[in-house]
Amino acid sequence: METRILPTDHPELLHGVVDEAVRLLAAGEVVALPTETVYGLAADALNAVAVAKIFAVKERPSFDPLIVHLPHKTDLDTVADIPEEIAAAVKRLIDRFWPGPLTLVLPKKSVVPDIVTAGLPTVAVRASSNLIFNRVARTLGRPLAAPSANHFGSLSPTSANAVMAELGGRIPLIVDGGACIHGLESTIVRVENVGESKPRFVILRPGPITPDDLKPFGRSFFPGRTKEHRRDVEAVSEGEPAMEAPGQLISHYAPHTPLRVLESPHDFSPEPGKRYALLSYCGDPEEGYLNLTDWVQTFVLSPGNGKMPEAAVRFFYALRELDSLGVDEIIAESIPERGLGIAMMDRLRKAAAKTHRA
Repeated sequence: METRILPTDHPELLHGVVDEAVRLLAAGEVVALPTETVYGLAADALNAVAVAKIFAVKERPSFDPLIVHLPHKTDLDTVADIPEEIAAAVKRLIDRFWPGPLTLVLPKKSVVPDIVTAGLPTVAVRASSNLIFNRVARTLGRPLAAPSANHFGSLSPTSANAVMAELGGRIPLIVDGGACIHGLESTIVRVENVGESKPRFVILRPGPITPDDLKPFGRSFFPGRTKEHRRDVEAVSEGEPAMEAPGQLISHYAPHTPLRVLESPHDFSPEPGKRYALLSYCGDPEEGYLNLTDWVQTFVLSPGNGKMPEAAVRFFYALRELDSLGVDEIIAESIPERGLGIAMMDRLRKAAAKTHRA
């Protein structure tokens, strides 16, 4: 199959590109589209046959559910039933964060095919703020299932070229919307009513919407930090219970090159004859990583002061660059676990876990 990349960097091009994407989606095909987080592999979420193509192209296991992206935030009730006890909290979150990188897990309506939700009674749903994605979804007039446009378990793509490297020859069209502005997949939240004045938000996958962002609306809890939760999720990869939301596998988001995360520079001793690359947070010599060995390459996510948004935008790009070097191992510094650092460390740990399971 020939894969076309169609640019949208000139207004006169956009209309034709959107029409072509909509034509393919309406015919039951899959199309790679930009979002504000990462590029997604989109299909009509209400067409089970089309959604099955997503799983085939990505080689994604059927137990991993997909996120449904709405044409407009007011379309939520077309795919989800919102329990009365959390309706007010859900509305506050939608009013504040939609369109944007927040995914909510809610009871699904029967119109959503079981293949989308991996047979679960819930659906993960959000509204993207990317103007190109929105225009395609609204022109089609139907929600889109759109996981990351890559092979399952590999690095998420944040550019059209990265999608081509992953899925070239497997899909008909990649819509080039430039680099993604967040660079990390959406935050996934389950809203719970625990009988208190404020609801509890269970963060099933950390992302651009941080616990601090959620704090004015309720208490947040990220079980992924606990060893007990990691053991539970590990069981899923052995073919046991279904996932509750995308991105929960203990091993995921991984480069082909083995990756190791260091809590301290004292944890690293280079092996003779091996070639290493370093993923550094801010490139601070005082942290003690830069001179540990003769690195083939050092990629600094946010030079100088270490700005989390800058680091997040460059995160997957940096891993792809280091993965292309052909080194024996990528060494990653720990990133401070605050704000967006929670999400980046979540991805690094999962990437390292995949290496250790191989």
